[in-house]
Amino acid sequence: MEPIRTGAPRSVTAATARRVDPLERFRRAARERQAAGLARTLRPRTPDGDGLIDLASNDYLGLTRDPRLAEAAARAAHEWGTGATGSRLVTGSTTLHAELEEALCRFLEAPAALVFSSGYLANLAAVATLGRDALVVSDQANHASIVDACRLARPRRLVVTPHADAEAVEKTLADRAEEHAIVVTDAVFSADGDLAPLADLHAAAVRHGALLVVDEAHALGVLGEGGRGAVHAAGLAEDPHVVRTVTLSKALGAQGGAVAGPPEVIREIVDAGRAFIFDTALAPPSAAAALTALAILRNHPELPETARRRARELAATASALGLSASEPAAAVVPVVLGPPEDAVRAAELCARHGVRAGCFRPPSVPVGRSCLRLTARANLGSDDLAVITVALTAVAEMKVNA
Repeated sequence: MEPIRTGAPRSVTAATARRVDPLERFRRAARERQAAGLARTLRPRTPDGDGLIDLASNDYLGLTRDPRLAEAAARAAHEWGTGATGSRLVTGSTTLHAELEEALCRFLEAPAALVFSSGYLANLAAVATLGRDALVVSDQANHASIVDACRLARPRRLVVTPHADAEAVEKTLADRAEEHAIVVTDAVFSADGDLAPLADLHAAAVRHGALLVVDEAHALGVLGEGGRGAVHAAGLAEDPHVVRTVTLSKALGAQGGAVAGPPEVIREIVDAGRAFIFDTALAPPSAAAALTALAILRNHPELPETARRRARELAATASALGLSASEPAAAVVPVVLGPPEDAVRAAELCARHGVRAGCFRPPSVPVGRSCLRLTARANLGSDDLAVITVALTAVAEMKVNA
């Protein structure tokens, strides 16, 4: 049997004679990023974190190293194994997953929930499924997972509105020709740390028959009563127009994500959400760790306020030193430095003074707004704050002498 051939017949032409190294474009892009101060480096940390005070992670409540979570994960690994073995619709759904979904519903006061292997995939599933054949209205500062989800949705139309501009969202919804629409926003924006105008966005969605999808990644465990999030704080937890996505890998110190909202939405994602149907389920040890974190949060509702207080202290310290830091809405405190090379130097200075700080540069932030991204934790102590003050003082002196 003759082999099946595809494409144009093979022949020696001027085009094939001029073939170039297919890797050269990547080398050129790497050189350009290096010259612009935008090259990225993997820096594996050791179990003790190199002895640095952690202000770079999203471990807002300090639960990642909590022995109760580790013990729960270890028990689940012994009972269920280390992996889920398949997608949720095949072999990946366990009683642990069902228990976690029920616990999330109780905690969030949501009618239904669905667990994913990551918060990124929860956003992909929610937005790509609900935005199909609809108008999708997305905030300019939304997280990359939302941006990717908007593209994958193949909506009738995608409109990116100015950051936190509820009036622009209202106008877009009012002027639409599409029958269906969703509005999608972060609750707390991951780089700037500010809060979305949820009440205004919800009002616009209700007036114009749209769904509001809110990513609570940086709000769960930090905002709202007992850490129930920004949607709960806005009194919208049970509203049928609101869909929430959450991550289990930040304040809850585990891994995974979830979508919470009306049962009709959860049903649609189970039946048609490609990011749910074709992904291997969350590993049982991570589900057990998240369940334990929710129990700790229920028993210690003061933890979110402690994290927010620490964030305010970090911002006040930076501002007192003349650095650009605004009042934080949650636990994220950006210290804007401007050029990317300044942010890199500042992060290196912090490390030399015993502090690990996040370094955000384009495309994570707009050009000209490279920053140190400091994240507060509920278990930061007064000794930690003293060391942090010394590190930020060095950054402030760097800016003065630049």
